[in-house]
Amino acid sequence: MTEVRFLSAQALAGLVRTGEIGCLELLDHFIARAERLNPRINAIVVQDFDRARDRARVLDNTAERSAPLFGLPMTVKESFDVAGLPTTRGHEEARDRRARVSGLAIRRLEGAGAVIFGKTNVPVDLADWQSYNPVYGTTSNPWNTAHTPGGSSGGSAAALAAGLTGLELGSDIGGSIRVPAHYCGVFGHKPTWGLCPNFGDPATSRTAMNDIAVLGPLARSAADLRLALDALALPDPADTGMRCELPSPRFGAIKDLRVAVWSGEPGQATEQETTAAIEALADRLERDGATVSRVARPAFDPLDAYRLYLALLNAAWSGTAPDAVVAHEIATAGRLPPGLMTADAIMFRAAGMSHRAWLGLNERRHAIRRAWNAFFRDWDVLLCPVIATSAMVHRQDGATWDRRISIEGLEIAYNDQLFWPGITCCFHLPATVAPIGQTNAGLPIGVQIAGPTHGDRITIAAAGLIEQAGFSFESPPGWA
Repeated sequence: MTEVRFLSAQALAGLVRTGEIGCLELLDHFIARAERLNPRINAIVVQDFDRARDRARVLDNTAERSAPLFGLPMTVKESFDVAGLPTTRGHEEARDRRARVSGLAIRRLEGAGAVIFGKTNVPVDLADWQSYNPVYGTTSNPWNTAHTPGGSSGGSAAALAAGLTGLELGSDIGGSIRVPAHYCGVFGHKPTWGLCPNFGDPATSRTAMNDIAVLGPLARSAADLRLALDALALPDPADTGMRCELPSPRFGAIKDLRVAVWSGEPGQATEQETTAAIEALADRLERDGATVSRVARPAFDPLDAYRLYLALLNAAWSGTAPDAVVAHEIATAGRLPPGLMTADAIMFRAAGMSHRAWLGLNERRHAIRRAWNAFFRDWDVLLCPVIATSAMVHRQDGATWDRRISIEGLEIAYNDQLFWPGITCCFHLPATVAPIGQTNAGLPIGVQIAGPTHGDRITIAAAGLIEQAGFSFESPPGWA
C-alpha cells in the first residue's frame, strides 16, 4: 500500500468510501509509517493509535459513507484539545494534564469522517518559527533535518511533507500555518479571522476569540484545504446560528485571473531566491493569460501597517501572558533607545497599553482593512512572500528577541521577519500558501496568496489554479 503515502486527503477518503481500502487498513498504513519514519523528524509527538483503531473499525462497518473526510487518518497540532490527550503547548507542568472535552474544530473534523490518531509538535507557547520544547524535543524538516520545519505548526507541516498523515489542523497569529507550509513545501490556509471557531474544554478554553489568531488546515493539495475549510467554517452553535456565506471566485481559469504581485519591499530584507520564485510564477501566470501587475498596491503605508500589526500582536498575546511577563516587557521598553524600531522594540512598547490606546490602534487597523478590501475590488488575489527566507537551520540560542539572522548579507533581528506574515494577518484577511519551487540548496519555497475579507474560497481556488499549472506538492527525497 506504499503508493497511497502521498495522496491527497480527498483521494484517500475516496479510496475508503468506495471500499477499495478499508479504513482500518489505511490507518494501520499511516501508523506503521509513523512508527518507522517519525523518529527521523519527531513530528508526531502524541499517539492515540488504539482509540483511532476503534473508530476505524466502526467506520468500516458503516453503510453511510458520504462524509467528505470519511475514514481519513489525520493528526492535529498539539495545542488543540483532544479529549483524553495532553495539551501542553510545550510546558512540562502540563504534561499530564488531559483535556476533558475536544475542541469544536476537532469535533467538526471527526463529524466530517476524519480519524485523528495523534498530535504534532509545537514551540513553547506557539511563539517561534521553529518547533521545539522541553516536553517533546525538536522537530526537523524532512527536506533537510538540519533545518527547522517552521512554527508554530511545524510538526503539522513536517508530518504532511513526510507522508505520515493525510491532513493537518494548525493555527496562525504570526505565520504559524503559513511559514511551516512554506518551509516544508505543503499547502496551508490562514482563514479570515472569526470564520472557524474552536471553543473546547470550559476549564481551559478561552470563551472569547483571540484577536488576529485563527485556526486552519494544512494539506498536500488546494482541494484538501477547501474540504477541511468547509468542515471548519461553521458558526459556534452556542454563539450564533448565522452562517457566513463565502463568495465563490469569479474566475475559473488562469486567463480570468487578476493578480497583483508584491515580491519585495524596500527596507524589508527578503531572500533573493524567494523573490525570484514569485516573479517567475508571475511570469508563468502572465504567459497563461492572467492579468498581472507588479506595481499595484493597496492605498496605505506598508511600514505603518507593519508597525501597527506588531503593536496589536503584542496586545493579543498579552491576554494570556503571565503578569510577570508583561511587567518584564514594560520594564524592557523603558530601557530601549528612543529611536530603536525593531519588531521587538515596537512590541515591548505596546505592552500594558490602555484600552483607550488599543481602541485607537484598532480604528487605524479597520481603516487599513477597508483599503485592502477596496484593493481587492480590482484584483482577485495578491501574491507575496510568506516570510523572508526558506527554512532556517535549527536555532535554540535563547529568547527570540535576542537572536539575529542574516538575509542577503544584512544582519537583522530575528523577529524583524514578521513583515510578510503580518501585512495580511493583522487585517483579518485570508491567505493561502502554495509550494512554487525550491532553492538551490533544495529547500521548498511557497507563495502567500492573499484575498479580501471572507475571500477564503478565492485564495484557495487561486492556489488550485497554480497547482494545476504544475506547482504542486512534491515529496522530499528519501521518504518512500
